[in-house]
Amino acid sequence: MAVKIHSVEPHSHISGCDIKTGEYLVSINGNEIIDVLDYRFYQFSKELELVIRDLKGELRTINLRKPEYDELGLLFDTYLIDEEKSCRNKCVFCFIDQLPSGMRETLYFKDDDSRLSFLFGNYITLTNITEHEVDRIIKMHISPVNVSVHTTNEELRCKMMNNRFAGDVLKYLRRLCESSIEVNTQIVCCPGYNDGDELRRTLADLEEMGVNMVAVVPVGLTKHREGLAPLTPFDKEKALKTIKIIEDFSDMCLKKHGRRIAFASDELYIKAELPIPPYEYYEDFSALENGVGMIALLKDELSCALEDYEGDTSINRAVTIACGTSVAPFMRDMMDSVEEKFNNVNINVVPIKNEFFGGGVNVSGLIVGQDLIAQLRNKSLGDELLISSSMLRFENDLFLDDTSVEDVENSLNIKLTPVNNNGDELLLAILGKGSEE
Repeated sequence: MAVKIHSVEPHSHISGCDIKTGEYLVSINGNEIIDVLDYRFYQFSKELELVIRDLKGELRTINLRKPEYDELGLLFDTYLIDEEKSCRNKCVFCFIDQLPSGMRETLYFKDDDSRLSFLFGNYITLTNITEHEVDRIIKMHISPVNVSVHTTNEELRCKMMNNRFAGDVLKYLRRLCESSIEVNTQIVCCPGYNDGDELRRTLADLEEMGVNMVAVVPVGLTKHREGLAPLTPFDKEKALKTIKIIEDFSDMCLKKHGRRIAFASDELYIKAELPIPPYEYYEDFSALENGVGMIALLKDELSCALEDYEGDTSINRAVTIACGTSVAPFMRDMMDSVEEKFNNVNINVVPIKNEFFGGGVNVSGLIVGQDLIAQLRNKSLGDELLISSSMLRFENDLFLDDTSVEDVENSLNIKLTPVNNNGDELLLAILGKGSEE
């Protein structure tokens, strides 16, 4: 195995070694290079011996010294260096299978790549991983690894993922934990499948294995489920019972380990019509990407930002915040505290109903541009429209329906500003000061 070199960074440590485009990096210090993890791990040594295969297929050796942890300077065709691994499962709850047709192609790709788990925090099912990759994670002590477990009942896991190997690979989860790899896990809870006693079993098994964290989120169902397995959405009663199981377990962990380990997502509390736990409850907020503790964190950050603010409080301004219907009441409550301090600031919080996905989808991150336009048109929006940056792709330019920020601005005749889930940034955006201040 070897990886093809695309180019060399100018003025890098390797730039004077006459590396040519199209040559291959075979190994570093005797370690075979297969992908980005090998390259990133082995390049950081002070003394390097690189084996290069040239354009004629002949091997040559390059020896060099550099400061430890400095980048070497080789560039490759893709970030991962090889192909991204797609998911082999057909999970009964898969959100991508519930997307409407006609969206951009990249949204239908199901990744299940252990390298993305380490590099970007993606959750993997372990059904794509090999013994070699597990050995490599342990050898390199790659941490954390994020795993979508859903259930530790092997037979049920096979059923839920429609993959006959889905149960057997749970052995890798135990190996990672036994090797002191930090493992964060998530459970997509589906009523009638992995809730109730099955959830209790899974939580107990994960605690016994020694995972770092468990996030439990309710299954998300859109209106586009034709031909898919029938699933029951969470109602208030189911959410209450599920939270009771999680909190009883987390209270036990707190007494036993000094920390909770397991957490319910904000959405479960909203469905149960329960208050969101306070900031202190969420410890290190290790499950934010699962929607766990986001409201508590934002509320605390905004409160601190208001307390620390020493600028002009006589600002005259009116803004609209568009958000998901589930978070709107909490956002309204937070905005009341802003208006108390800034008497001349008016904040209109508008819940946006998700017509595009329909079903029970009501979170801010899945709001699309066309729903914003349709529901805000002809309304008085003030000086600026604020939205969560989670509605947009990484480049902050397109919604999931390919509507652009510019499309929304032109349709509504207002400036649209995406804001991260951060209390300081939100306050500055409300006041029209921008995050740079």
